Amino acid sequence: MKINVRVIPKAKQNRVEKTAEGFRVRVTAAPTDGKANEAVIKLLADHLGVAKSKLRVVRGVTSRDKVIELTQ
Repeated sequence: MKINVRVIPKAKQNRVEKTAEGFRVRVTAAPTDGKANEAVIKLLADHLGVAKSKLRVVRGVTSRDKVIELTQ
């Protein structure tokens, strides 16, 4: 399954919001050295109740708009 995600880095708090297109994920991490991507994966895994290893970014590694794949 693929999930569309809009990332807002350097937010005041970590939060996942459901939107019509997918999810909006706010993370406190800065978008340097992949820290924001790691925070997004961790936050989404907790929100969806799956292991972090089940999620990976398949498109948009350096973009705010990402496609994340959930494997089973």
